[in-house]
Amino acid sequence: MARGYAAGTIGKPGGDGGRIVAGGADRAERDAIVARVMAELEAHARPLKGFDPHRYFRTTATTTFVNTGTPFMRRLGRVIAREHRAVWSLADALAVADVLVRDARFEAKGVGIEVLASFHARFAPSLLPRLKPWLARDHAANWATTDALCGYVIGPLLLAYPDLAADVATWATHRNLWVRRASAVALIKPAVKAGGTALDAAFEVATALRGDPHDLIHKAVGWLLREAGRSDADRLVRYLRDGGSRVPRTTVRYAIERFPPALRNDLLQGTRGDAPRTGR
Repeated sequence: MARGYAAGTIGKPGGDGGRIVAGGADRAERDAIVARVMAELEAHARPLKGFDPHRYFRTTATTTFVNTGTPFMRRLGRVIAREHRAVWSLADALAVADVLVRDARFEAKGVGIEVLASFHARFAPSLLPRLKPWLARDHAANWATTDALCGYVIGPLLLAYPDLAADVATWATHRNLWVRRASAVALIKPAVKAGGTALDAAFEVATALRGDPHDLIHKAVGWLLREAGRSDADRLVRYLRDGGSRVPRTTVRYAIERFPPALRNDLLQGTRGDAPRTGR
């Protein structure tokens, strides 16, 4: 087995006062960790056996696949974070994650995201503008990497700092597909758990993305609306009825999945272009 599964020393998490400040990692250590990650991934690679990951993950950038599997990726990222938590700051974790996310290998990106996610107790608002370029520059140019970044990093950041939800909502008009998808997926957990500003931002994003032509956006918005409905089901029903045929059909189908069959059917019919408006 390749090295790297000792528990190491676990430090007590602490905040960085809202700033991302340097800690105990230098360039040589980061390079060694990155090299270790690559060696571990290659050592645990599996045959693709005819599976086409480019088609499955819908990547829009040059991406290669080692095929180690998600459980191994996540475990490796957590182990690295645990071994260095006592001496690393958020900036150190970000520096390592930045190298890994920029790598062409899908699995390296996943490890980098997991490393950074493991430092969630030290997240600061200044992290958000450091994450957007990963999306805008196509370092997360597939649905799986984008959704992992949103679910494990951006979402928890928004839960810790709810005012940032408004900033993420502005991403809905970005020219990059993955930034737009992130504007929806990153708000899913905050819309459910925090409500309030995050819930308002969720419906704002859904409206801004109504005319988007890409099915990956239609699905992401439907997912967001479905989860937002857990916080306020009546608001979701009103939103869909008011939107009518302007809401993409895929979005509607995703959004109503948790409703009773009769209401689902009513909303499917009521959001068609020729349907009259009715109450719930």
